[in-house]
Amino acid sequence: MAGSSTDGRVLRGEETRRAVLHRAVSVASVEGLGALSIGRLATDLGLSKSGVFAAFGSKEELQLAAVRAARRMFFDAVVAPVLEMPPGLGQVRALCDSWLEYSRARVFPGGCFFYQVTAEFDAQPGPVRDRLAEAAREWGQTVTGVLRDARAVGGLRPGTDLDDLAFALVGYLETANSQALLFDDETPYDRAGRALLRLLRAEAADPAQLTD
Repeated sequence: MAGSSTDGRVLRGEETRRAVLHRAVSVASVEGLGALSIGRLATDLGLSKSGVFAAFGSKEELQLAAVRAARRMFFDAVVAPVLEMPPGLGQVRALCDSWLEYSRARVFPGGCFFYQVTAEFDAQPGPVRDRLAEAAREWGQTVTGVLRDARAVGGLRPGTDLDDLAFALVGYLETANSQALLFDDETPYDRAGRALLRLLRAEAADPAQLTD
């Protein structure tokens, strides 16, 4: 009986944590991580404040947990769908399209979670900024990695600067996200798709491989 009681409490604790994190990433994507508080989330979800506190312990841990949860959601939505594709320009383009669809589909209500909260914390040293910097580096390395693979199989010109190209691709993606939200208009996604295609064609060993 004691074991069943303990298991039940653990299960309820896990369910509470999942519910709080789901709400936390949704709120943060719109209002920022600074808007998160144990009291606010407890009220939103109809939970006791003590129960939410027991799951996280502090506002900073809640923020860090939200970043971790958002990283998993981002990976599942953007990166995982293209991992099994063969290396080449097709994979690069699919990764960019996957990111655009992630923002367009509002996986997070506020568009790209990381675009929103990085602007909030980029000048605030501390554990939250450190975790956001890790996430940004990981994403940048993912983009550079698929570009490196594409160059290795002859898709990109040998002299292509992969870091510069990755920087430009990410810039187009983030601008599309920002403008689509600001203007409540999906046109920036289409414009970004065309701009990304032109950029990849400019660096492609055979631009004809990239069709509209």
